[in-house]
Amino acid sequence: MFIDFRVDGKKVVVVGGGAEGYRKIQNFLGSSAEITVVSNEFSVGIRGIAEQGKIILKQYRIVDAKKFVDQLDPKPDMLLAVTDDVELNRQLVEAARVVGCIVYSVTDPFLCDFVFPAVARVGGDVRIAVSTGGKSPAVAMSLRQRIEELVTLEDLLEIELQAYLRGLFKSSISDQRVRSKFLKEILNNVDVKQALREGNICVAKELALKIVKNSEVMG
Repeated sequence: MFIDFRVDGKKVVVVGGGAEGYRKIQNFLGSSAEITVVSNEFSVGIRGIAEQGKIILKQYRIVDAKKFVDQLDPKPDMLLAVTDDVELNRQLVEAARVVGCIVYSVTDPFLCDFVFPAVARVGGDVRIAVSTGGKSPAVAMSLRQRIEELVTLEDLLEIELQAYLRGLFKSSISDQRVRSKFLKEILNNVDVKQALREGNICVAKELALKIVKNSEVMG
Protein backbone atom coordinates (compact mmCIF):
# COMPACT_ATOMS: atom_id res chain seq x y z
CA MET A 1 0.00 0.00 0.00
CA PHE A 2 1.45 3.35 -1.03
CA ILE A 3 0.87 6.38 1.18
CA ASP A 4 2.08 9.80 0.13
CA PHE A 5 3.07 11.50 3.39
CA ARG A 6 2.26 15.19 3.69
CA VAL A 7 5.39 16.44 5.43
CA ASP A 8 4.86 20.17 5.00
CA GLY A 9 5.62 21.82 8.32
CA LYS A 10 6.84 18.56 9.85
CA LYS A 11 10.20 18.02 11.54
CA VAL A 12 12.39 15.40 9.89
CA VAL A 13 15.70 14.22 11.37
CA VAL A 14 18.10 12.39 9.06
CA VAL A 15 20.96 10.65 10.87
CA GLY A 16 23.77 10.11 8.41
CA GLY A 17 25.69 12.58 6.31
CA GLY A 18 26.85 10.36 3.45
CA ALA A 19 25.58 9.35 0.03
CA GLU A 20 22.51 7.56 1.35
CA GLY A 21 21.55 10.53 3.46
CA TYR A 22 21.92 12.79 0.43
CA ARG A 23 19.60 10.54 -1.63
CA LYS A 24 16.94 10.39 1.07
CA ILE A 25 17.00 14.14 1.64
CA GLN A 26 15.99 14.66 -2.00
CA ASN A 27 12.57 13.18 -1.22
CA PHE A 28 11.77 16.04 1.17
CA LEU A 29 13.22 19.08 -0.59
CA GLY A 30 10.04 19.87 -2.50
CA SER A 31 8.12 20.29 0.76
CA SER A 32 8.29 22.82 3.58
CA ALA A 33 9.48 20.19 6.05
CA GLU A 34 12.15 21.25 8.53
CA ILE A 35 15.01 18.86 7.77
CA THR A 36 17.87 18.41 10.22
CA VAL A 37 20.81 16.21 9.24
CA VAL A 38 22.90 14.82 12.08
CA SER A 39 26.34 13.36 11.46
CA ASN A 40 29.97 13.60 12.47
CA GLU A 41 30.83 14.34 8.83
CA PHE A 42 28.85 15.58 5.84
CA SER A 43 29.26 14.92 2.13
CA VAL A 44 29.89 17.75 -0.31
CA GLY A 45 26.36 17.29 -1.68
CA ILE A 46 24.73 17.65 1.72
CA ARG A 47 26.82 20.71 2.56
CA GLY A 48 25.73 22.23 -0.74
CA ILE A 49 22.05 21.79 0.14
CA ALA A 50 22.69 23.34 3.56
CA GLU A 51 24.39 26.35 1.95
CA GLN A 52 21.17 26.92 0.02
CA GLY A 53 19.32 27.13 3.33
CA LYS A 54 17.19 24.06 2.64
CA ILE A 55 18.42 21.89 5.53
CA ILE A 56 20.00 22.30 8.95
CA LEU A 57 23.27 20.53 9.76
CA LYS A 58 24.10 19.34 13.26
CA GLN A 59 27.61 17.95 13.62
CA TYR A 60 27.43 15.32 16.34
CA ARG A 61 28.82 11.85 16.92
CA ILE A 62 26.10 9.61 18.37
CA VAL A 63 27.41 7.21 21.00
CA ASP A 64 24.16 6.43 22.80
CA ALA A 65 21.16 6.29 20.45
CA LYS A 66 18.54 6.41 23.21
CA LYS A 67 20.21 9.39 24.88
CA PHE A 68 20.40 11.19 21.55
CA VAL A 69 16.70 10.66 20.80
CA ASP A 70 15.68 11.59 24.36
CA GLN A 71 17.57 14.87 24.05
CA LEU A 72 15.77 15.90 20.88
CA ASP A 73 13.44 18.75 21.76
CA PRO A 74 10.97 18.99 20.21
CA LYS A 75 10.75 15.42 19.06
CA PRO A 76 10.75 15.04 15.27
CA ASP A 77 7.77 13.66 13.40
CA MET A 78 10.04 11.40 11.37
CA LEU A 79 13.53 9.98 11.91
CA LEU A 80 15.63 8.35 9.21
CA ALA A 81 18.62 6.25 10.25
CA VAL A 82 20.85 6.15 7.18
CA THR A 83 24.32 5.50 8.59
CA ASP A 84 26.48 2.55 7.55
CA ASP A 85 26.35 1.21 11.12
CA VAL A 86 23.66 -1.49 11.21
CA GLU A 87 23.47 -1.64 15.01
CA LEU A 88 23.32 2.12 15.43
CA ASN A 89 20.51 2.35 12.89
CA ARG A 90 18.59 -0.33 14.78
CA GLN A 91 19.01 1.45 18.10
CA LEU A 92 18.00 4.81 16.64
CA VAL A 93 14.85 3.39 15.08
CA GLU A 94 13.81 1.59 18.26
CA ALA A 95 14.40 4.66 20.44
CA ALA A 96 12.62 7.01 18.05
CA ARG A 97 9.61 4.73 17.72
CA VAL A 98 9.16 4.76 21.50
CA VAL A 99 8.75 8.55 21.49
CA GLY A 100 6.24 8.45 18.64
CA CYS A 101 8.37 9.08 15.55
CA ILE A 102 7.71 7.53 12.18
CA VAL A 103 10.95 5.68 11.48
CA TYR A 104 13.10 4.42 8.62
CA SER A 105 16.30 2.38 8.61
CA VAL A 106 18.38 2.06 5.46
CA THR A 107 19.94 -1.19 6.65
CA ASP A 108 16.85 -3.09 7.82
CA PRO A 109 13.59 -2.71 5.87
CA PHE A 110 11.74 -4.86 8.41
CA LEU A 111 12.26 -2.17 11.07
CA CYS A 112 10.84 0.58 8.86
CA ASP A 113 7.41 2.15 9.15
CA PHE A 114 7.62 2.95 5.44
CA VAL A 115 9.82 2.41 2.39
CA PHE A 116 11.03 4.82 -0.25
CA PRO A 117 9.64 3.70 -3.62
CA ALA A 118 11.40 4.64 -6.84
CA VAL A 119 9.41 7.70 -7.90
CA ALA A 120 9.02 8.60 -11.55
CA ARG A 121 8.61 12.37 -11.84
CA VAL A 122 7.32 13.68 -15.14
CA GLY A 123 6.62 17.38 -15.52
CA GLY A 124 5.77 19.26 -12.37
CA ASP A 125 2.72 17.30 -11.24
CA VAL A 126 2.99 13.63 -12.21
CA ARG A 127 4.58 11.23 -9.75
CA ILE A 128 4.37 7.46 -10.12
CA ALA A 129 5.77 5.29 -7.34
CA VAL A 130 7.35 1.89 -8.00
CA SER A 131 8.28 -0.41 -5.14
CA THR A 132 9.55 -3.97 -4.77
CA GLY A 133 8.98 -3.87 -1.02
CA GLY A 134 12.67 -3.20 -0.49
CA LYS A 135 13.66 -6.49 -2.17
CA SER A 136 15.28 -5.02 -5.27
CA PRO A 137 15.88 -1.24 -5.46
CA ALA A 138 17.74 -1.77 -8.75
CA VAL A 139 14.68 -3.30 -10.42
CA ALA A 140 12.45 -0.58 -8.98
CA MET A 141 14.77 2.02 -10.48
CA SER A 142 14.71 0.31 -13.88
CA LEU A 143 10.92 0.16 -13.88
CA ARG A 144 10.75 3.81 -12.85
CA GLN A 145 12.85 4.82 -15.86
CA ARG A 146 10.67 2.81 -18.22
CA ILE A 147 7.52 4.40 -16.82
CA GLU A 148 8.94 7.89 -17.26
CA GLU A 149 9.39 7.12 -20.96
CA LEU A 150 5.74 6.09 -21.28
CA VAL A 151 4.24 9.37 -20.06
CA THR A 152 3.80 11.73 -23.01
CA LEU A 153 3.45 15.49 -23.38
CA GLU A 154 -0.19 14.86 -24.30
CA ASP A 155 -0.76 13.22 -20.90
CA LEU A 156 0.78 16.20 -19.09
CA LEU A 157 -1.26 18.72 -21.06
CA GLU A 158 -4.46 16.77 -20.36
CA ILE A 159 -3.73 17.09 -16.64
CA GLU A 160 -3.27 20.84 -17.07
CA LEU A 161 -6.53 21.10 -19.02
CA GLN A 162 -8.45 19.09 -16.41
CA ALA A 163 -7.19 21.36 -13.62
CA TYR A 164 -8.25 24.39 -15.65
CA LEU A 165 -11.72 22.98 -16.29
CA ARG A 166 -12.27 21.89 -12.70
CA GLY A 167 -11.58 25.43 -11.55
CA LEU A 168 -14.01 26.71 -14.17
CA PHE A 169 -16.78 24.28 -13.23
CA LYS A 170 -16.43 24.52 -9.48
CA SER A 171 -18.18 27.86 -9.23
CA SER A 172 -20.80 27.23 -11.91
CA ILE A 173 -21.85 23.55 -11.65
CA SER A 174 -22.81 22.44 -8.16
CA ASP A 175 -23.53 18.78 -8.95
CA GLN A 176 -20.29 16.78 -8.90
CA ARG A 177 -21.73 14.08 -11.16
CA VAL A 178 -22.67 16.66 -13.77
CA ARG A 179 -19.18 18.20 -13.55
CA SER A 180 -17.60 14.79 -14.06
CA LYS A 181 -19.82 13.96 -17.04
CA PHE A 182 -19.17 17.34 -18.63
CA LEU A 183 -15.41 17.00 -18.10
CA LYS A 184 -15.36 13.64 -19.85
CA GLU A 185 -17.34 15.07 -22.77
CA ILE A 186 -14.74 17.80 -23.30
CA LEU A 187 -11.73 15.52 -22.91
CA ASN A 188 -13.22 13.06 -25.41
CA ASN A 189 -13.90 15.79 -27.95
CA VAL A 190 -12.00 14.99 -31.15
CA ASP A 191 -10.75 18.55 -31.69
CA VAL A 192 -9.65 18.94 -28.08
CA LYS A 193 -7.76 15.65 -28.21
CA GLN A 194 -6.07 16.69 -31.44
CA ALA A 195 -4.96 20.01 -29.92
CA LEU A 196 -3.45 18.18 -26.95
CA ARG A 197 -1.77 15.69 -29.26
CA GLU A 198 -0.17 18.60 -31.11
CA GLY A 199 0.99 20.11 -27.82
CA ASN A 200 -1.22 23.19 -28.11
CA ILE A 201 -2.79 23.72 -24.68
CA CYS A 202 -4.02 27.22 -25.57
CA VAL A 203 -6.10 25.91 -28.48
CA ALA A 204 -7.41 23.08 -26.29
CA LYS A 205 -8.57 25.59 -23.66
CA GLU A 206 -10.23 27.78 -26.31
CA LEU A 207 -12.09 24.78 -27.70
CA ALA A 208 -13.13 23.74 -24.21
CA LEU A 209 -14.49 27.23 -23.52
CA LYS A 210 -16.55 27.13 -26.71
CA ILE A 211 -18.05 23.81 -25.66
CA VAL A 212 -18.80 25.27 -22.23
CA LYS A 213 -20.51 28.34 -23.66
CA ASN A 214 -22.66 26.22 -25.97
CA SER A 215 -23.67 23.85 -23.22
CA GLU A 216 -27.15 23.82 -21.76
CA VAL A 217 -25.62 22.97 -18.38
CA MET A 218 -23.81 26.32 -18.27
CA GLY A 219 -26.92 28.09 -19.41
